[in-house]
Amino acid sequence: MSLGIRISGRIGRPVTEVFDAVVNPKKLSSYFTTIGGASAPLVQGTTVTWWKDAPVEVVELVPESRIVLRWDGGTGEDKTRYKTLVEMNFKPLEDGGTLVTIAENGWREDEAGRRGTYLNCEGWTQMLCCMKAFVEYGINLREGMFLSEMKGEPASAPDE
Repeated sequence: MSLGIRISGRIGRPVTEVFDAVVNPKKLSSYFTTIGGASAPLVQGTTVTWWKDAPVEVVELVPESRIVLRWDGGTGEDKTRYKTLVEMNFKPLEDGGTLVTIAENGWREDEAGRRGTYLNCEGWTQMLCCMKAFVEYGINLREGMFLSEMKGEPASAPDE
């Protein structure tokens, strides 16, 4: 068995705009991958880079519906990195908004896995909040939020 997380939230824009805010590297870099950006659009079967040095494999992409990514989301107790699977689902709502659900699974059941699960749950929650602010209002909530990013470095775990 492995550990996983799931979060969701409503963004008050049509699914086409919300989906594009993740797939489009310029938009994603405006609210999430702000240091180092996103190297290219998400295209199924490709690997893009987020934050200068984080490879993200695009496993599946169903336009305006689903994105599945694999990346180095976990670190073992031996300090080696291992892959976790991220699933993003986009559901159009009757009111014209979009329900976004993000799940990440595959952490090992050890102390490092529990810590990684907790940190990435925090990170995906922040990403969803930042995406809402950016897509609905054009605001970058990440600006000035992380001390590391104020120094030009990607955000890291609080005790690293």
